[in-house]
Amino acid sequence: TKEVKRLEQKLKREQRKQARKLEANTKEYTKKRKPIYKTPLKNMKNIQKQHTAIRNLYKRLNDIRTNHLHQCSNEIVKTKPSRIVMEHLNVKGMMKNKHLAKAVAGQKLYEFKRQIQYKCQKYRIEFVEADRWFPSSKTCSSCGQIKTDLKLKDRLFICSCGLKLDRDLNASINLANYSI
Repeated sequence: TKEVKRLEQKLKREQRKQARKLEANTKEYTKKRKPIYKTPLKNMKNIQKQHTAIRNLYKRLNDIRTNHLHQCSNEIVKTKPSRIVMEHLNVKGMMKNKHLAKAVAGQKLYEFKRQIQYKCQKYRIEFVEADRWFPSSKTCSSCGQIKTDLKLKDRLFICSCGLKLDRDLNASINLANYSI
């Protein structure tokens, strides 16, 4: 949302302010690049205030994300489905990708799964977790044929049986038909 983007920009500015204040208070560095400060940090009220401002921004961002997760999971569960199927993703592998890591970490995928699970249990909805290696995107939802050469950039799933469908919609149909 706009609010999250605004807060992230503000966080960057506040962190730069803090870095400048710390740099101005640095006398020299040790051999291991650890700074030696002119005045101890516990005596510097400006740096403490800056640290508090940064902490409050992190808390605000965290609260916004957590609230969004609760709203989304509530909306999913309140539609009263008979079961919810969620795909097990390789989050550890996605975190190694420097382009994806920040976005994946911000999504709080484990927390979302945990909330869906306990809300399913509360409303007596069956929760199924699909296997990590289940080819939900590569399988044709009409004939069941697996397309091995599907790339991530291919957004349209085209099967030899004549099915033309959005890749994500095809995967969601396959997950809806998933059986243990």
